[in-house]
Amino acid sequence: MSPVPPPPTEPGVPGTNGRVHLAARAVPWQHAITWFEEALRLFRRRPLVWIGLAILTLAAELALQFLPDPWPLVSKIIVPLVACGMLIAAAAADRHASPRLAHALTAFRAPAGTIIAIVASGLVTFAAEAFAAWWIADVNLLLAHSGAEDLTASAWMGVYAIGVLASLPVAFVPLHVLFEPVGLVDAFVASWNAFLLNTSPLLVYAALSLVLLAFGLLTMGLGLVFVMPLWAASSYTAWRDIFCVGQAPVVG
Repeated sequence: MSPVPPPPTEPGVPGTNGRVHLAARAVPWQHAITWFEEALRLFRRRPLVWIGLAILTLAAELALQFLPDPWPLVSKIIVPLVACGMLIAAAAADRHASPRLAHALTAFRAPAGTIIAIVASGLVTFAAEAFAAWWIADVNLLLAHSGAEDLTASAWMGVYAIGVLASLPVAFVPLHVLFEPVGLVDAFVASWNAFLLNTSPLLVYAALSLVLLAFGLLTMGLGLVFVMPLWAASSYTAWRDIFCVGQAPVVG
């Protein structure tokens, strides 16, 4: 598979504090494969740091899940911000700079609107997963000790499959608000339009993501420290490809 062709040299449109890229283009479905190939290239630059960022994200999730209510719900605010460290690491690696563990805290220093947009996009995915868990196994993910630990691997695959599909229309929201001066509404609209234009490649992307998830589950979760960086880096590569972002952005 050949590398993703460089996006057109569209400079974007003027924003309040810089230039923004909100007009998506349609790309062939084969680009979904090359997004992961590019992600692997970025991962290879500082693999130990990538793994460290994934461990920090997983640790934040697990630590809050074991606390009493309402901390499991608070995790839906904190964990997406920690996970943004991997998106920022992707941008750093793309500029041939060094991803750092400190990137896990960068999103917490973002403007309030950026934080709200990141959390809101994450809640879309969680809402879908919570509904799926209730529908498949009568488990309430809103509660601290809901019995989720008793879900089978196949049940978790069903829950996460629904979550991955639900995340596709909002997948680019965190990237928009992290890397460019884009408001919440504009970020959601742009991400939705990108989904409508690129349903086929994004569905292929979702299928590949679920294959990686299956690997993570089959390795008792240990494989997630490799899977999560690939998810983050591939979503960053997809964003640059679909929105014609010619130069890797700088954050933090």
